[in-house]
Amino acid sequence: MNTPRNASRLSHMLSLSTPAARRVLTLTATAVLGLTLAACGKPDDDRTVGQKIDGAVAAAEQRTEVAKAEARDAAAEVKAEVKEATAEVRAGTDAAVADAKEATAEARASVDDAGITVAVNAALAGDPKLSALKIDVDTSNGRVELKGSAPDDSSRRRASDLAKAVKGVVAVDNRLVVAKG
Repeated sequence: MNTPRNASRLSHMLSLSTPAARRVLTLTATAVLGLTLAACGKPDDDRTVGQKIDGAVAAAEQRTEVAKAEARDAAAEVKAEVKEATAEVRAGTDAAVADAKEATAEARASVDDAGITVAVNAALAGDPKLSALKIDVDTSNGRVELKGSAPDDSSRRRASDLAKAVKGVVAVDNRLVVAKG
């Protein structure tokens, strides 16, 4: 729209006396200089549009292959880390299982020792010469310790024999003292 009013505005703007005109002139000169320098730095490209497209496709394929290789490397790294973590979990699980087995064995031994103590006390209580006496029976790992007194030496030996006859007893430490009397 070239109206007389717009033409007068344009001539006023082109007057170098106004700051707006100086700004427009500076920007225009800078743009022309920038385009000129940019054009000087580019070599002539005599390729056809198809060749340029083929080049762009080849470059994209190359970048895709690089990205695939990087993804494979990252996947291999993750796989190795997962394998290492799995091995650590297995080792921890194996240790926990071993600890549980050991605790179970210890608990079983305690229950077995308590059962042995009860069985030895019952055998001693069934003997007429030993039943009235106070004999302390302690069991640890199948080893029975008898403490207290016996009326005579044969009763002392019989207490050892009765204790040895109980299932699970591996040894008897007879500390019974023959009563004097």
